[in-house]
Amino acid sequence: MNIDYNETIPNNVDLSTDKALQRALERWRPRYLQWWLEMGPEGAQHYDVYLRTAVSANASGWAHFDYVKMPEYRWGIFLAAPEPGRTIGFGEHKGEPAWQEVPGEHRANLRRIIVTQGDTEPASVEQQRHLGHTCPSLYDLRNLFQVNVEEGRHLWAMVYLLHRYFGRDGREEAEALLERRSGDADNPRLLTAFNEKTPDWLSFFMFTYFTDRDGKFQLCALAESGFDPLARTTRFMLTEEAHHMFVGESGVARVIQRTCDVMRAHNVEEPDKVRALGVIDLPTLQRYLNFHYSVTLDLFGGEQSSNAATFYSAGLKGRFEETKINDDHVLKHDTYTVLDVVDGALVEKEVPALTALNERLRDDFIADSLRGVARWNKVIARHGIPFRLQLPHKAFNRRIGTFAGIHVSPDGRVISAAEWQAKVHDWLPSEADRAFVASLMGRVVEPGKFANWIAPPASGIKGKTLDFAYVRIN
Repeated sequence: MNIDYNETIPNNVDLSTDKALQRALERWRPRYLQWWLEMGPEGAQHYDVYLRTAVSANASGWAHFDYVKMPEYRWGIFLAAPEPGRTIGFGEHKGEPAWQEVPGEHRANLRRIIVTQGDTEPASVEQQRHLGHTCPSLYDLRNLFQVNVEEGRHLWAMVYLLHRYFGRDGREEAEALLERRSGDADNPRLLTAFNEKTPDWLSFFMFTYFTDRDGKFQLCALAESGFDPLARTTRFMLTEEAHHMFVGESGVARVIQRTCDVMRAHNVEEPDKVRALGVIDLPTLQRYLNFHYSVTLDLFGGEQSSNAATFYSAGLKGRFEETKINDDHVLKHDTYTVLDVVDGALVEKEVPALTALNERLRDDFIADSLRGVARWNKVIARHGIPFRLQLPHKAFNRRIGTFAGIHVSPDGRVISAAEWQAKVHDWLPSEADRAFVASLMGRVVEPGKFANWIAPPASGIKGKTLDFAYVRIN
């Protein structure tokens, strides 16, 4: 097939002159488009959507906004600008020139890192493919589709690295990224959180707030990589990831705003009475928060990890804001505090910092997550309502690491299985909660109109008004 490598696939990696890469993409691109048609947004492939498309890596004017049908979206390949003379900033290769090609001794680990990151991108599209049928507005529908196409572009970013730097192995891994399916019993996605369902828009907003925030921190760690093409690729991905987290934070804030407006207008606080007015009560919001936050914490891996130590020492994956940390960036003699369970209680212990890198990144994520929750609580406080959302304890509802198989309450108490079973529906969404939220999910596609359970945003997109036709359903 003939592809215009500058128009169809916007890029700054000289695709038009790289014949081997062209041949690889000519085989992969049709399979990707077939995957998109099968597993992308259901029933929406013919919509005209007001989307931004990455057209360069320049900070000013890097994106173009216009209507486009999603299968015709130009999924480009962009790396952030190179840093002349860049050196590796951590690990045993600290101070050496950053690698422009894959070091043979680190080939398998680098491929594993790239494949794991790449697998999350199509997974989230698959998880969200049905949500268009229940959108609360055209504004929100457009934001969903923007997230979807950019996750698709992030898949392209990882596939570029696999094709360009890993030969036959990379081509096979790129094919496998299109073969796995979120939630499939026989061929699931690699990480558990990306096999969970996203059945409603409250789940979507929580997912984009918490799980895309995990993506931010993983990408920031990879942006420090001594393998320069990976570092530059993930730095540009972070530009788009910021919007995904905005969709989540502002979406939850708008749900809270609408709930509080209704509570005050009708002078009600009891959850059943709030629900009867067609909005989501605050305790249900807390249970959704608990679920998505705890599932996301597992994405960081075990509290102590020899793999994380290997990746760091080898210069493959750094820490969040590595260059701002005041230590030797080698960590052979440093320690870090983690939690353990001893005699039925949570206790702190010092462990080698190299093996605790997952936990440090998780702690950075927790601190960042708290800031958004504080902003949500300001919305509630402005209405004079005596309720505050909280992040549960980091050991709550965990399935990976030290706390797998241990029952811990949201306030951090190790509890019995019997107490957990008695109170779990106070802490995590029940089937009844999910059924209630699902009952609110009627589709609203009239420009400028919003579902009863969510407030309009403060402003539109790219200077457009709220009644702009962000999606043309034709």
